[in-house]
Amino acid sequence: MIDKRTFNKDLIRLTLPIAMQSLMLALVAAADALMLGSVAQAEMTAVSLATQIQFIQNMFIGAITGAGAILGAQYWGKGDRHTLEDLFNMMLRYAGLVSLLFFLACELFPGLLMGIFTDDPELIRIGSTYLRIAGWSYLLTGVSQCYLTTMKVTEHVKQGALISSSAVVMNVILNAVFIFGMLGAPRMQARGAALATTISRAIELLLCLALSSGAGFVRPAFRRFLKLPRKLNADFARQALPLIGGSLCWGVGFTSYTAIIGHMGSDAAAANSVSAVVRDLICCLCNGIGSAAGIMVGNELGAGNLEKGKAYGIRLKNLSYIIGLISTLLVLAVTPLTVGMVTLTDQAREYLWGMMIIMAVYMIGRCVNTVTINGVLDGGGDTIFDMYSLIVCMWCIAIPLAFTGAFVFHWSPLAVYACTCLDEVGKIPWVMFRFRRYKWVRDLTRGKPEEP
Repeated sequence: MIDKRTFNKDLIRLTLPIAMQSLMLALVAAADALMLGSVAQAEMTAVSLATQIQFIQNMFIGAITGAGAILGAQYWGKGDRHTLEDLFNMMLRYAGLVSLLFFLACELFPGLLMGIFTDDPELIRIGSTYLRIAGWSYLLTGVSQCYLTTMKVTEHVKQGALISSSAVVMNVILNAVFIFGMLGAPRMQARGAALATTISRAIELLLCLALSSGAGFVRPAFRRFLKLPRKLNADFARQALPLIGGSLCWGVGFTSYTAIIGHMGSDAAAANSVSAVVRDLICCLCNGIGSAAGIMVGNELGAGNLEKGKAYGIRLKNLSYIIGLISTLLVLAVTPLTVGMVTLTDQAREYLWGMMIIMAVYMIGRCVNTVTINGVLDGGGDTIFDMYSLIVCMWCIAIPLAFTGAFVFHWSPLAVYACTCLDEVGKIPWVMFRFRRYKWVRDLTRGKPEEP
């Protein structure tokens, strides 16, 4: 059923640019943490907490573009360019609205937003100044992500990765300039990190617009922007709503983890901030394979090759365990280097050692679930399972346990951190049961383009 050479070639062709794109984005957070961490622990911690707002925004944007990617991969496999243009329009409408709402919240209520994550007045003050500047970048993010998603599912994944990587390189350079006051620029510290992010996002969007104007790229059909096909809109909603539910469960849950640990003291918050950066860097490979899995499985299912799509899914699921083991070993290998690179108090450094060891075990579950749920299952339209599993494992088990451990039983920050890692490892048996029911082996496309 599978030509292994073709399978491996396609997997590498899709995975490497997407993983590199994910890595470059994670490097921005790492650069912020390292540069601000060398200035002051408070600056690093405040920016780490403030960026949780963008993390929540990305949950909405990711769900909207995720629905477009699921349907887009299948319609691309079918060869229906007209419907892809309509999907592009849908993504732009919904993602643009979300970006506008988050921009207004950051500009009007930054102190209120920071108060969700910490009660430290100094951290709230620093984070608020960051959000007022970085909020402008949130306004641009939704639009650029729609362009990058469409490139990813239409065999322009390298170009999309090049755009993201270029923007990230610019972000890191501007971080150094504005945080430390290089090349005659003022020394802005946290505000400099926000300004660098905003400028790089603007560059990213301009590159998207310029590159997608070339031949062979799918572009929004603005003449049909307000006249979307009803059935396609319903198909989009059928995929997007469970993704939004799952993204909110996961995103707000992860933010709750940050808030819980953030209220256990600045040392625990600082250690958690650094461990989160390492986690995001190590997860880049499984993120790339997960995205590639959704595209490869979706292409085959949309083309009507259901058995081949099923075989692809099985092979990708098996591969996820290998990636999980590799990720575990990587976390353990970089732990001594990570602890030695950032400026932390002795207590925060002790917390960081423990969090990194706990995270090493967590990485197995994270990799398996990312590839299987967000890749294979979503590629076939089985998007609702992710929301169910998060409600049970995260919201009914991990979050209540972490909350009561922190504020009722007064456990140590490491014990509470371990509670926040339970959900990914604990739900692996349930994920495998769902996978083997093969509800995800479906063709989601319709016969021919509809009239609006």
